[in-house]
Amino acid sequence: MTDPSARRGGSPAPGWPPLSPVHRRTLRTLLTRGSRSRAEIARDLGMSRASITRAARDLVDHGLVAEGHLELRGATGRPGEMLHARPEAWSFLGVKLTGERLYVVITDLSARILVEADEPLRSSAVEDVVAQIAEARKRLEAPHPPLAAAGVALGADVRMIPGLGAMVDSPYHGWQGAPLARLVEEALGLPAHVENDVRCLTAAEHLFGVGSGLDSLVLLTVGVGLGFGMILDGRLVTGTHGKAGRLDHLPLSGDGPICPYCRRACFSAALTNDAMLRTLARPGTDYPGLVALARAGDEEALEVFRIAGRALGAATATLANTLDPQKVVVTGDGIAVTELARAEIDEAVAAHAHPNGAPISLEIAPFEFNEWARAAAVLAIRARIDA
Repeated sequence: MTDPSARRGGSPAPGWPPLSPVHRRTLRTLLTRGSRSRAEIARDLGMSRASITRAARDLVDHGLVAEGHLELRGATGRPGEMLHARPEAWSFLGVKLTGERLYVVITDLSARILVEADEPLRSSAVEDVVAQIAEARKRLEAPHPPLAAAGVALGADVRMIPGLGAMVDSPYHGWQGAPLARLVEEALGLPAHVENDVRCLTAAEHLFGVGSGLDSLVLLTVGVGLGFGMILDGRLVTGTHGKAGRLDHLPLSGDGPICPYCRRACFSAALTNDAMLRTLARPGTDYPGLVALARAGDEEALEVFRIAGRALGAATATLANTLDPQKVVVTGDGIAVTELARAEIDEAVAAHAHPNGAPISLEIAPFEFNEWARAAAVLAIRARIDA
């Protein structure tokens, strides 16, 4: 099976051990499901215990797994020796780029943030941005475990060009066809992986978050922008041209707020932070101010959130009707809509759901801005452990 790193940039990590699909699946199981016996892992993966035993021995030798105590894991039989992942063995660099700032984290192998920082971008030129990433890495790296790889997330189209790797088209930075993965890899001396930020967040929720263990998942991010990420058959959907999930300007209704971009009522016209401020039409009010007004009971502010809630419910049902996922997750820096308009969200989901569709499982995931950079680190982790 193809290494995921081949899709978005990256090469084998210096020092990171070569791992077969069996090694990777065993390690992933321990990272996402906790300590397990060899017999349990074999059952989970549908493999022979002998294969898991050989893989576990190698992983112990590589320092990625430790053997632990004996534990009886059933009503009968002999106690099994438990295996534990060692997340502290390696660390990963995660970078989130906005149009104006650089956010950096270092995580361990389980995506636990060890250190973080953010700073203004000095320049939008791709070479300058890469140099600033390298400088931030040097400041943050010691005394943490050795870095295995780096991931970069940004609001952009990321496409693979044969022979050139991951190329980035970013309107926020003025980049067209920037070979960002290759440039970061050369600057850091590490495998580097680049992906759209919403898809990074989707992959992170699938591996370590509320979607762990699921085969299908849809993620909606609400906030400065409106993003859609999808996991189908256990795989992240990117699209042929790196543009999958562009539903933000899907027409919503004939009488909703009009989007200045597509000139019609669409999901973005009702749901993004700026769109909600346009609907409120109170000069000098920013998004935190809008949230504060709504929480204080301001009726006009509450109506803005009701409009957004109905749009979010319609978007949720549309995705559920189209993809039939096991779970729909809503998150992002505009997550306040789920607090202030949950009734409208639920009513719109019910109104737009297919009459014969399966029940829609909707989950709200708490959000902090450093989740974007952590998700970039998960992108690099996935490339090391996905079979």
